[in-house]
Amino acid sequence: MPPIARALTVILLLPVLVACSSTTPEAATPPADQCGPWGCAQQARFDDANAFIARQKGHIGIVVRDRVTGQVWRAGENGLRSWAGSTPKLALAVSLLEQARTGAITLDEGDTARIAAMLHVSDNDAADGLWDDFADSATMMRRWQGMYGMASASYVDGWTTRWGFVKLAPQDLVSLMGYVLERLNTTDRAWVLDQMRDVGEPQQWGVWGAGAALRPGVKDGWDYCVELGGTVYRWVTSTVGFAGPDERYVIGAMYDEAPEQELDDGVHVLTDLVATVFGAAVPAPAVVPEDV
Repeated sequence: MPPIARALTVILLLPVLVACSSTTPEAATPPADQCGPWGCAQQARFDDANAFIARQKGHIGIVVRDRVTGQVWRAGENGLRSWAGSTPKLALAVSLLEQARTGAITLDEGDTARIAAMLHVSDNDAADGLWDDFADSATMMRRWQGMYGMASASYVDGWTTRWGFVKLAPQDLVSLMGYVLERLNTTDRAWVLDQMRDVGEPQQWGVWGAGAALRPGVKDGWDYCVELGGTVYRWVTSTVGFAGPDERYVIGAMYDEAPEQELDDGVHVLTDLVATVFGAAVPAPAVVPEDV
């Protein structure tokens, strides 16, 4: 791929309410309804996450959806839409599995291995080969937008129409992940979730920061990009996944960094942001992909 938009490859928490004390009411935890629908403990984490975002350079957007209550939390720049890096590989994988399920295409063992490589270590060669073999650009994007709810996703104007040249928003990532969890064939869903929970080191960041206890699954993306006709390159990082019992929480986050920042800034910021949302220790462990 050209260096402008490469996706590099090497490589709840419901609060416990404290009983009110008639003798020390000032020390009692407020009733949950006084803190909003998420409850006091989670709202405190959201407040910390908002403060964390405010301290960062560049542009950040995050969406968290509770699949049990239907509540959605958004923070940062709600209108953020940027280069998606390798996160469209998840949409590509789902598309191929669904088409194979209906008999529209035939996937052999090698193809399945390439899908696994896309999800495990974000293998670009695997994604390029699958795209060349099975994807029609216009049909694929219509599927992502119409079926998967990725309403604002599109190819980047002026560049080739392929998986690695896509712009979207955090909500598009959340919609895609919700589709996987709620509408994908159960056998295919279980396989995809297993792949996302067992990612290799290049993807052990972002939603991974929720912590092992919440059994997160993740698909990360990273690009070093420039707009058509521009001269200022910058890193963009993105992450999509799930966390919690029965994949209760769906998370999508993107970071369009300042030009002076490096890849590791985006990796650590998104990981620490997710860790803050879910009450994990910060700084959270994160593996920065090698720049190839």
